[in-house]
Amino acid sequence: MPNRRRRRRIKMPPAMEGFKPFGIPMRELEHVVLLFEEYEAIRLADYVNLTQEEAAQKMEISRPTFTRIYDKARKNVAKAFVEGKAVIIEGGTYTSDDFWYRCNNCHETIITMKPAKKCRKCDSGDIIQLNHPENSKET
Repeated sequence: MPNRRRRRRIKMPPAMEGFKPFGIPMRELEHVVLLFEEYEAIRLADYVNLTQEEAAQKMEISRPTFTRIYDKARKNVAKAFVEGKAVIIEGGTYTSDDFWYRCNNCHETIITMKPAKKCRKCDSGDIIQLNHPENSKET
């Protein structure tokens, strides 16, 4: 019987919901899903330039698990680039210390320690939660 799937620690949400090829309407595109933990693996390894061991420690997972997540993320991004597909960043098995929101009015990404009702930038109540409550650590 396989081990239970552990939640991966994610520090912050992506600044965007995904990417799409230039000049093609989204409704005409197929897409590839990049999970939050796959995004975090690419961010830590390629953007922050951590070793896989250091990145695995940040995500609170083993180094082999980090390698599997990172390889899957790279393959998904490569598939999207080569096949001209959009990349949607969503879902996964993760945990975070904060609550993540995006304002539908000004598109600001909001990271708070407590649940929010309004956008800090434009005071709009039209915000959506990016991470699910069960994926955020309640304090």
